[in-house]
Amino acid sequence: MSRNMRYLHSNKIIYRRGPINDQPSETFEWGAFYESGTHECYELFRSKAKITSYKSLKWHLLVLWYLNPQLDQDKFEQLAYYIAEKDNGFITFSIPEMLLKKIIYEVSMEDLEYPPKNRIRKVIFKDTTNLTKSEKLSIVGKLIGRNSKAQPEDIYETMLLIHDKSEKITITKIARILNVSTRTIYRNMTHELTKEKELLNEEI
Repeated sequence: MSRNMRYLHSNKIIYRRGPINDQPSETFEWGAFYESGTHECYELFRSKAKITSYKSLKWHLLVLWYLNPQLDQDKFEQLAYYIAEKDNGFITFSIPEMLLKKIIYEVSMEDLEYPPKNRIRKVIFKDTTNLTKSEKLSIVGKLIGRNSKAQPEDIYETMLLIHDKSEKITITKIARILNVSTRTIYRNMTHELTKEKELLNEEI
């Protein structure tokens, strides 16, 4: 089931924001490359991957709360209920209302002076790019494969792009795209990434 973005668009909810302080190492027509990475890029719902845990749901709501300071408590609660409704296509599970209310309360009490923790990103594509998923994978492989190290953040980025092609994620595919050995991927594959790989493959 694809996501129903109607509520977000009709209420002008911001769910993506590029880096505001970090400067890219290189810029291209399709986007930018940050050699050292940036934590400032928030792009919710950019891939087909859905929210698969309470922890992930809370993080998504926290980012939405952070990116939309114009929301009052009631509007934020409405947004949270919309995201948490399984039939709207954002999450893969049903959440008890009492637990959702607890998450909403905890998020609303967070200090918005500090940005939510975020995965580091190196390759950022413009929303307007017409590149195919295969072309994006090729670009990621060429740029990130330069250092032949394949850091965890590089592996995660590659996993999402493979998933967006509706293909099973394998160590061999990741290694081929990043132009490194499978041994390098296994060495840098954290427990969290292994779990994420399993969850993404379950959605295919």
